Amino acid sequence: MIVQIHAYESFSRANGPGARAVVWFQGCPLACPGCFNPETHDPGGGHLSDTELLAGEILSKGQGIAGISLTGGEPFSQPEALLDLVQLLRPSPLSILVFSGYEIAEIRQMPCGPAILNCLDILIAGPYDLNRCLRHSLLGSSNQTIHFLTNRYTYRDFKDIPPCEAIIHPDGSVTLTGIRPLETGT
Repeated sequence: MIVQIHAYESFSRANGPGARAVVWFQGCPLACPGCFNPETHDPGGGHLSDTELLAGEILSKGQGIAGISLTGGEPFSQPEALLDLVQLLRPSPLSILVFSGYEIAEIRQMPCGPAILNCLDILIAGPYDLNRCLRHSLLGSSNQTIHFLTNRYTYRDFKDIPPCEAIIHPDGSVTLTGIRPLETGT
């Protein structure tokens, strides 16, 4: 299935518990004021990928990563592609974490929402609120909630996640990632 993505990173420590692959979905109808990924909002931006190829790339990392984090943009703006990707990954030992600007109650009412939630270990939900900026435990603002959908993780697993990181690629390009990675203060 075709999916519009902004970026893919094969190894990150700032996007969930343990080392993780990260997929940034392209497109976000929420456009929260102060969002730190505004370049992911345009649904026509980014590039096309295929969920099977993406899952294959992620699974090829084997034991080098603990899981996958799906973020954006807004992953739930492409519900069919999100569902296909998490269903392809679910049989693996990798954990699955999704960041969403929607509340969990809203997601439960969406097409594919309940099926997607059934495939996740963690959902971090809620719109970013610039006036309640937090940058702690993967929460951008204090109104966001970590939902543990399986018993795989607890809050303890979130205490040592770095708030940001700079990933230097072999070609010299740099990816800044994490919660508000361009701001170094707390």
